[in-house]
Order: sequence, then structure tokens, then C-alpha cells
Amino acid sequence: MHSRFRIEFLKCDLNAYCYWRQTLHIASMKKSLLTSALAVTLLVSACGPNNNSSSAGSSGGGSTCASRAYENIGGPISLVDHTGAPVTQEDYKGKETLVYFGFTNCPDVCPFTLSVVGAAMDLLPADVEKPRTLLISVDPEQDTPEALAQYVESNGFPDELIGLTGTPEAIKAAADEFKTSYKRIDAPDSTMGYTMDHLSILYLMDKDWKLKTFFTSEAAPKDVAGCITELADN
Repeated sequence: MHSRFRIEFLKCDLNAYCYWRQTLHIASMKKSLLTSALAVTLLVSACGPNNNSSSAGSSGGGSTCASRAYENIGGPISLVDHTGAPVTQEDYKGKETLVYFGFTNCPDVCPFTLSVVGAAMDLLPADVEKPRTLLISVDPEQDTPEALAQYVESNGFPDELIGLTGTPEAIKAAADEFKTSYKRIDAPDSTMGYTMDHLSILYLMDKDWKLKTFFTSEAAPKDVAGCITELADN
């Protein structure tokens, strides 16, 4: 299956809500799977406003890195990591963390985004601590700790990549905290019999597990690295 994802940042300021729109066009490479393109548009509202005025915009007049520290994005999680150990957000405090929702059988946007993160980590200055990266699976049926343990070792992915899974209820609760969405789509001719449609947003959490900013799938490694550097210790 071939998929094409496009995410647009629609609106975000101090006195309004943030909206992301992801348009997912899925075109089957097998006529029996899908005979025409399927377009799915998801509108997700992220509750605002941002009460952290010091990080609401860029740190410099000409900067392209905007910190969007919205208080209602991000929150408690209770999942299992790729070693089988139960974890919560408390395990990830004390160091900045990139959070991404995806799945191991994702054909394009997930490995692409994680490769962008891996490349971005290599661009960070020596005096900037590299954030860890969490991949929270939206497909617990396939993504066991064992499957995630193999996946996180993929070439080009960030060195400190941790896979998280859990019950469907626990994953849904985590997704709700991050105001993100995902949906199972039947694909009867595929190996699994289904695939997952999901928003592709990369969240940067600070050392206290509060949102610092986010990136869409259009961000290049230099954009991610530049933003992390600019917001370091803020």
C-alpha cells in the first residue's frame, strides 16, 4: 500500500485554539484492496490558550522556531516499554523527550519521521543535550514489546528510541492527553487485514513533562535540531 500524508497547521495563537488538519490519501497498489483513493480529513482541537508568555513565540524577531507550550497538550501515561517494564510519565522526567504516536507496520510517515529525528540528533551542538524519543504505538495488537524492541533498533532511528505499548484503553488515554487521533482501517487483502490512520505530530516535552513545542511531518532535520537548540534550557 502506498500512503501520502499531508499535515497543515491551521491556526494557533495566544487567544485561540490550535487546530491541526491531517489529510491522508491512501491509494492501493492492489486493485482488489482499494479501487480508488480514500481521503480522510481529521480536525483535532488542542485546547488553549498558552499561559506561558515567555515561550509563546520565537525567542528572536527573525526566528522560525515557535514554542507552543499549551498546557492541555500532554499528560499522564501508563504503558509498557519495549523491555516489558511498566512505565509512566514520571519515568521520563528530568530530561527532554520527543513523543511520537505511530506503529511498526507504518509504511512511510512513521519511519520517515523517526529518521528525521535521528538526523536531527546528529545536528545538535555538543553543548545541547539530546532528547530521548518515545514511540507510542497505536497498534497494540501487532506491536508487542518484542516487536517494538526489534523496531527501535532500525537503521537511522535516534539512538535513544524507546517503544511503548499497552492495552487499547491505555493507548487511547495517552492519545487523548496529547490531543491526537488514530483509526483502524480495514485492508482485507493486506497481511494484517487492516492498517492504521493516525495524526503525525512530534511533540517536544520539557524536563517536567510539559509541552515545549511540536513539529509536523513537514519539518526537516535542521528545523527540528534548530528548534531544540533555540529552546534549550527555556
